[in-house]
Amino acid sequence: MAVNRTAMTRRDGLKHSLVQALEPASIATGPPELMPDTGLAHDHLRLPGTGWIARLPKQSQMNLKPDENLAYQAACFSRASASGHAPRLHAVLSPSGPLPRGGLVVEEIEGRTANLPGDLPAIMEALAAIHALPVPEASERAPLLSPADPLKGLLNEIGAQAEYLEAARISPRTRAVLEENIAILQELAVATARPPRRLISFDAHPGNFLIDKSGRAVLVDLEKARYSAPPLDLAHATLYTSTTWDVATHAVLTPEQTAAACGHWLTCLPAPEREAARLWILPMRRAMWLWSMTWCAKWRVLSGREAEASLKGEDWAADNSEENLVAHVKDRVDHYLDPEIATRIGNEFNHLANLI
Repeated sequence: MAVNRTAMTRRDGLKHSLVQALEPASIATGPPELMPDTGLAHDHLRLPGTGWIARLPKQSQMNLKPDENLAYQAACFSRASASGHAPRLHAVLSPSGPLPRGGLVVEEIEGRTANLPGDLPAIMEALAAIHALPVPEASERAPLLSPADPLKGLLNEIGAQAEYLEAARISPRTRAVLEENIAILQELAVATARPPRRLISFDAHPGNFLIDKSGRAVLVDLEKARYSAPPLDLAHATLYTSTTWDVATHAVLTPEQTAAACGHWLTCLPAPEREAARLWILPMRRAMWLWSMTWCAKWRVLSGREAEASLKGEDWAADNSEENLVAHVKDRVDHYLDPEIATRIGNEFNHLANLI
């Protein structure tokens, strides 16, 4: 396999860049240790002996400028960590010559990767704890997203990503399945009812969790949190496009296992809130799947472009990551967009309707 020398050169320079950006005392017992390249949005370096990890953005998945991206992510960690199920924020590294996109220093969580379905109850408890956090007044929610209409806002995001379906050369069968489900979601948005709004991760796939020695699940990757519908997180934790995304946590859940996980989350809620929350589990599952599938089309198109020289905003260029990671993502994207897989997942909603 060819070596992505652009990504290797960039990552090799991160240790020196981080040392330049940090106070000398922060290095503690040794120089930063570059961690494996496992995500499209960040590099991670361990700061030995400190209990902290540096998160250095490769890009902003939300298309924010470097300083805005850091402020958004800092708010994600600060707010979610109050639940006891997310790392604490230690410091923000402002954009500078050594680190043009800056970075965050967050708590290092010692734990193992999640095993499914066994760890699903712990993951559901972690999500419920995040969802239970008080929702600030509307004027105090910034910089996190808090759309006036979360359902229509999500449909707008799906629609923007769906514009890549043509260029991504999606199978007509796959496209038909997606368009049918988008129409169902659009019909739902015409109604006046809306799901309860809470702080959610919006990136709760199992690979983003670590399980500590006490059995506590910790959501370690926070970048896209927002105030929206909690069932979106349940979907991201249990959808086929999530549970088979990460090699380390790969699992194919049965509808019964998915329903059991959702049921466990419901038991973590106050009794008066359970029925209203249950009614939105399937609609938001459909929405999260559509968001994920249209993102796959978007990535297929944008990953082939050259990396942005400006180092600002969104940048899905394959040159930003090591070749093994890019090959894995391509494999997953191709698999999920396959018409047989898309049809199977689309049909699963009807099965789950009889279980949840």
